[in-house]
Amino acid sequence: MRPQRFLRHLDQVIVPRLAGGFVRIARGRLRLRLLTAAALVGVTGVLLAVVWTAHRGTTATPESTLGETVQVGVVQGQSVPLYARQARSELAGLLKRPSATPIETYALVSLKAYLAPERLTPVLGGVSVVEVYARVPLAKTQTASVRIPAFKIPEDVVAGMKQVARRKDADAADFQGLAGKLTTADAEEERLRDTYLGGSAVAEAEAEAYRTGCTCVYAAVVRATPAALDQIASRPEVRAVDPAPEVRRLDRAVFLPPLPEQVGQLDPAASATPAASPSASPSASPSAEPSAKPSERPGAEPSEPGAATPASPHASPVAETSPSEDGTVPASPAHAPSAAASDGGEADR
Repeated sequence: MRPQRFLRHLDQVIVPRLAGGFVRIARGRLRLRLLTAAALVGVTGVLLAVVWTAHRGTTATPESTLGETVQVGVVQGQSVPLYARQARSELAGLLKRPSATPIETYALVSLKAYLAPERLTPVLGGVSVVEVYARVPLAKTQTASVRIPAFKIPEDVVAGMKQVARRKDADAADFQGLAGKLTTADAEEERLRDTYLGGSAVAEAEAEAYRTGCTCVYAAVVRATPAALDQIASRPEVRAVDPAPEVRRLDRAVFLPPLPEQVGQLDPAASATPAASPSASPSASPSAEPSAKPSERPGAEPSEPGAATPASPHASPVAETSPSEDGTVPASPAHAPSAAASDGGEADR
């Protein structure tokens, strides 16, 4: 082959083919680099997702425990004096914890006696009050406990009592109306009528007491530092200060304060059961049963016969308890209200 022809062949055939091969090689390397970069980005994203998920799981653990209900106060079968000593011991333990900045905690303050709203200021002064518990202590009659939101003492307590009084007035009128619908003269309806009239009388007495700012408050939920709680516990009107650092949200807590007349052990065998509200339209049939008769009332063994009253027509059916002659009260999971009513922060016990 002549040199000229060889060079021409090299220029026309070999060089283009070599150039195409180099181009393909270059493109392959670029593609490899792109694939490698994409793989690295993907692996990095997966690792970041795993780390974020693990971190989120550890930080969400306390939040998941918020669904658990925390009970603070006297439990079934527990001695009230023993409860007071245990509360004092727990408070002493909080005082011993070293802390650069004192941390506020919720606490249940139980009183030795029922107090009027104006007497709460010197007892609960120096701490933030969240709510109070009240009950009209009628003789020989079980009455419901109410929970009153109260951030300003005593104004909020007085205002809350007036709201409860209006509700009790409505209860009394409803019981009267239910009794008036019973016209059949038989023993069954007579008994049902007496139950409704008894409920109306108790509701009227409670309404009058709350309307006048009765001496009815027996406990409060407060928030303060351990040092401030210790000052509250040293006051003569206070029976016990039960700190509850485990409470993070009040809607996840049930407070069970002892009544002032409770001096012994709460008997778990006499636990109360929820009472049903009376029907708005009682049957005229002789076989009609009252919605809450004395023999079926929760804790319906008052000191004297006939002391039981029917449940409020406006309240959600919850358990009630009444003090017995020895000062003890049958315990139940609903010993103290766990939720306030919509119109006055009331919950029947």
